[in-house]
Amino acid sequence: MIDANPPMPIHRRAVAGGLLAVVTAPFLAPAFAEDNAAPAARVEHIEIDARPITHFERDRPEAKRFGPLEFCGGLVLTSSANEFGGWSALIMEPAGRSLLAISDEGSWMRADVDYEGARPVGLSRARLGPLLGADGRPLTRKVEHDAEAATLIEGTLERGTLLIGFERHHRIDRYVVENAEVGRPTGTLELPAEAKRMPANLGIEALTTLKGGPYKGSVVAFAERFTRGSGYHTGWIWVGGEPQKFQLKDIDGFNITDAAGLADGSLLVLERFFLWSEGVKMRLRHLAAEAIAPGARLTGRTLVEADASFEIDNMEGLGVHHGPNGETILSLISDDNFNHILQRTIFLQFMLHED
Repeated sequence: MIDANPPMPIHRRAVAGGLLAVVTAPFLAPAFAEDNAAPAARVEHIEIDARPITHFERDRPEAKRFGPLEFCGGLVLTSSANEFGGWSALIMEPAGRSLLAISDEGSWMRADVDYEGARPVGLSRARLGPLLGADGRPLTRKVEHDAEAATLIEGTLERGTLLIGFERHHRIDRYVVENAEVGRPTGTLELPAEAKRMPANLGIEALTTLKGGPYKGSVVAFAERFTRGSGYHTGWIWVGGEPQKFQLKDIDGFNITDAAGLADGSLLVLERFFLWSEGVKMRLRHLAAEAIAPGARLTGRTLVEADASFEIDNMEGLGVHHGPNGETILSLISDDNFNHILQRTIFLQFMLHED
């Protein structure tokens, strides 16, 4: 949707052992029915067409390195399926051979990622299904199904447990994955009281877990934009089952769109900016493991910043996996807002170098 008189800057809607202990802790209240078997109805196999993106910066096709990131390849994805699009969260299987994407229009997509060497060339064996309510029925109202963030907290994408963050009706719900399909919710994560004051369309947008460091296994979440004049974005880290606030400096009006934990306990934070006069921009920041703690005010280090001269769109999903030699690979996906004229679904991959 495009607001003819939007605020400045425009938010995204204007853009055409420790781990297991956390998941089973009491703060994940069993607020829903015990029977969590996912109904098979409406899960469909879909075909996805993929057009290659051969270089990241349009005017420099020879460029492969962008700071510590090395471009592996990208795809422009399209499908005739009506529910394909709006991808706002991304989870990669540990070896990068499959993915789970969550749409802000109440759908999930599971697909295999096909490669030629290190370059992604397509998505295959794709399935698409609805996000369900506690009654096992698809969530149909925007206020209930506006999913913006997700993280795998236990198991695998075949059989495991997810947390999915929603805005408008602000909440983080726990979902069981069985037979590679997302079932109905089985519980909810306690939110801090101040989270109730998040703007309806600027709520929980980034969700991940810390993979190392003193808070290993802790859930971390950020609001898309909840600064309240402080000059800092608001995030929370769940320690001992209790959400504790920490903050990230708001630089140049970018909004937070996702986050991902790295093996050393550090965090990557994906950000997005849009103005009609400037176009869309993307930024990726790194937060050092030793700096992440309740009460911290962080700035982090910018790894890459890209504008409309690069092959980007409304980048909202960030996933991490490891390549065959242990290298760290970052995957990003865009939310096209189902605006197939002005926007695209883009899937990008980069290798993260330690320098």
